[in-house]
Amino acid sequence: SLMLAKAKEEWEQEIVDKQAEKERYLSERITPLHTSGLSLSQLQDLCRELHEKVEIVDEERYDIEAKCNHNTREIKDLKIKVLDLRGKFKRPPLRRVRVSADAMLRALLGSKHKVSMDLRANLKSVKKEDTEKERPVEVGDWRKNVEAMSGMEGRKKMFDAAKSPTGQ
Repeated sequence: SLMLAKAKEEWEQEIVDKQAEKERYLSERITPLHTSGLSLSQLQDLCRELHEKVEIVDEERYDIEAKCNHNTREIKDLKIKVLDLRGKFKRPPLRRVRVSADAMLRALLGSKHKVSMDLRANLKSVKKEDTEKERPVEVGDWRKNVEAMSGMEGRKKMFDAAKSPTGQ
């Protein structure tokens, strides 16, 4: 709190010093106007002179302001170039984030689009009982089946067996 009080006191003193410096400078540069006892034409001439001085000062102010704006833009561009050359932009280390498919689509498409990622919705439903009924399970000796199917007679049986269900 003592430091803040001291800083406030110095700041107020600085404001007073700046105001005194401004008044001193203006008193040196600007002479007081004596308009009493002047005729109308002399007053008009004085006004024209003052108007010309104001225009000159205004032009100088505009030129200085334009230079200042140009310099600030140039400084800003140079700062950007320095940052680019220095390579200050570091790539942050990436972390794994677990996101559901719905949340990812919502992030990509925005919250306006409601997309549900149900992968099983378009699959064909198959009943397990139907598949078991279609294939009759023959339990027998596999050696007899191999002997029966060997040779041309076996191939004919296979051909007839394959032809008969489609023919019905």
